[in-house]
Amino acid sequence: MIIPARFNGPPGSGNGGYSAGIFAGGAEHTTSGTERSAGTTSGEVTLRKPPPLDTPLSVVDDQVHAPDGTVVATVASAADIDTVVPPIGYAEAVEAATGYAGFTEHPFPTCYVCGPDRTDGLRIFPGRVSDDTTAAPWTVPADVSPAVVWAALDCPGGWAVIGAGRPYVLGRIAVLVGRMPVPGDQCVVRGALTSVDGRKALVHTTLYGPDGTELARARATWIAISG
Repeated sequence: MIIPARFNGPPGSGNGGYSAGIFAGGAEHTTSGTERSAGTTSGEVTLRKPPPLDTPLSVVDDQVHAPDGTVVATVASAADIDTVVPPIGYAEAVEAATGYAGFTEHPFPTCYVCGPDRTDGLRIFPGRVSDDTTAAPWTVPADVSPAVVWAALDCPGGWAVIGAGRPYVLGRIAVLVGRMPVPGDQCVVRGALTSVDGRKALVHTTLYGPDGTELARARATWIAISG
């Protein structure tokens, strides 16, 4: 497995959601001998180190290893994800995105998912709505894959807790994809903060298709890195 450089999160490391999706798929292939289905996929990934870019990685006993043997992540089956963030309309999500805090202050402005400096990224800009959850429109790219869906479920949850001078990074994410979106679909991604315990924040995200049907959901733990 390799995380290509374009799928970065913080500079020099992989976007947490995308990397976790690749690791979950790699672990499934290793244990079952078959590729994970393009229609449904699930798993939980804990990131132990920032995922390195353009580096061959291997899975051994549900652990992702760097070439020097360092454990980058661990992979497990996902427990039930019983929380969803309620849907809102596409137009409301477009309006929410105009207030995206990352336009004025972003800890990682070149992030593949939510970085405003990336013209070739997913350009998911989750803004706050009235109940302090987040919402963002997302036009699904032609190269959509399960790992890209994991990425789309990543940052909208983080931005439910990220604030000015308060950066967080992904520590763990569990994902259930029920149905893959189709290239060109105009989807809505929702995020919500569930709880904060010291430096750890528990968040949930949900992806909805153009007709408002749930496509995927996630539960994630984000870790404050300063402040």
